[in-house]
Amino acid sequence: MLYLASKSPQRANLLRQAGIPFTVVESSCDEDAIAAADPPALALARAVGKARGACGVPAGGLVLGADTVVALGEEILGNPADPDEAGAMLARLSGTRHRVCTGHCLRRLGGGEVGDVAVAVVEMRVLTPQEIAAYAASGEGVGKAGGYAIQATADRFARLLSGDFDTVVGLHVAAVRRLMGMV
Repeated sequence: MLYLASKSPQRANLLRQAGIPFTVVESSCDEDAIAAADPPALALARAVGKARGACGVPAGGLVLGADTVVALGEEILGNPADPDEAGAMLARLSGTRHRVCTGHCLRRLGGGEVGDVAVAVVEMRVLTPQEIAAYAASGEGVGKAGGYAIQATADRFARLLSGDFDTVVGLHVAAVRRLMGMV
């Protein structure tokens, strides 16, 4: 049985769509306290922290921790707390190419631990102030890395240049399958 140490409904949905059975568990990880040298390393370090902080997993259980980081250059654009912050992030991303790094850590309690980072490059078209304001007011980008949800209505603003769509959503299913065979 896989235990998902994430509250993300997007990650849960991707696992369901892939036919991977799982149970959601809490994690005691304080991801804001984790620092790393670059965006991919940060995504992996947070994923490791979430997996190691999983609560209520029985001995031998397989825990998945995952984290997604949006990076404009080396600057991390986190998870906006409100529509204004989401709008500000979307304005920063307008007309740019940016990286989306999703870190994965699979940990078997009492056993080994493996990790991987999937990276996608996304191009955001130039957005009008009205588009930014309307999207921000919708609340869709609140709590989403970079302030947008490509799997919902923000797909009209962005196109995937390289990498996999599910990496941008928040969980690279192929990486999870590969890691499951390694732990």
